[in-house]
Amino acid sequence: MSDAEEKTNDFSPYRFSVAPMMDWTDRYCRSFHRVLSRRARLYTEMVTSNAVLHGDRTRLLGFSAREHPVAVQLGGSVPSDLAKAARIAEGFGYDEINLNVGCPSDRVQDGRFGACLMRDPILVGECVAAMKAAISVPVTVKCRIGVDDQDTEVALDSLVDAVTQAGVDGLIVHARKAWLQGLSPKENRDVPPLDYGRVARLKQKRPSLPIAINGGIATIDDTLTQLTVVDGVMMGRAAYNEPALLLDVDHLIFGEAGPVADAFEAVEAFAPTIAEALGNGIRLHTLTRHMLGLFNGRPGARAYRRHLSTFGTRADADLSTLREAVAQVSKEGPGGSAAVQAA
Repeated sequence: MSDAEEKTNDFSPYRFSVAPMMDWTDRYCRSFHRVLSRRARLYTEMVTSNAVLHGDRTRLLGFSAREHPVAVQLGGSVPSDLAKAARIAEGFGYDEINLNVGCPSDRVQDGRFGACLMRDPILVGECVAAMKAAISVPVTVKCRIGVDDQDTEVALDSLVDAVTQAGVDGLIVHARKAWLQGLSPKENRDVPPLDYGRVARLKQKRPSLPIAINGGIATIDDTLTQLTVVDGVMMGRAAYNEPALLLDVDHLIFGEAGPVADAFEAVEAFAPTIAEALGNGIRLHTLTRHMLGLFNGRPGARAYRRHLSTFGTRADADLSTLREAVAQVSKEGPGGSAAVQAA
């Protein structure tokens, strides 16, 4: 195998990632997740190309070097604007630029981007080609298997044909349709049925294209099962609501030692980041809101969450507030994988 072929078939960067989630995967969430796993690929919340071009770029795109590997997700449908935004994002140091072709919200439909682009694969290909011509880091696409009454066999293949011709470096497929009429964005995360088989068939057709699957994957066991079929798994709400899941990623998915032994050690490893943020005027709750599910399944988890929800929101809350909350959690009981019910 040539060096070029080996690079093309290197799927490891996409083997496990945490999904871009609006209002959740901000820089503090990503910094916390990085404490739990060195290898998980992290994604920003979606930011529109228009916001990047005309907004506060430091606020929108700034991140810590400790977050690598980290990708930015862009939303938009004007190839030239996406190319400019991608070039700006690359300048901030992101490892990947991802194009959103899956979000079903009214706002993105009004802006003619997100999931509605599933209806215009040629335009998506033009967007990818423009970004590829503008930057040197990988360009990927996150999509659905179709929208509304589309035939998912035709719709997904048409999109993949277009982006492959444009040189896309990888595809992340949420294995559900998006219903743009009749369902809310929240309902679109659960109501349309999952069709993992459709993604598996796509992978069989496109063996050399890195393909990751997203949607309904809740445990490391689920992840390992999917990795026998596709190249990568993107986990969303489960990783956010049960962040201790990420403690097992490096060992069980990548065969490497993780950065911390357990959730208690993770808190202390994250403490310097919290202290730095507090010193910059950021309130404790801005960081600890991403940590509320960390001890789910352990005795005392409810008391931990209650303490942070009650005292962590106060203006004078600091690291001692967090440590007081942690002190209420028993070190006896389940650890590591968080595929258990909250205590």
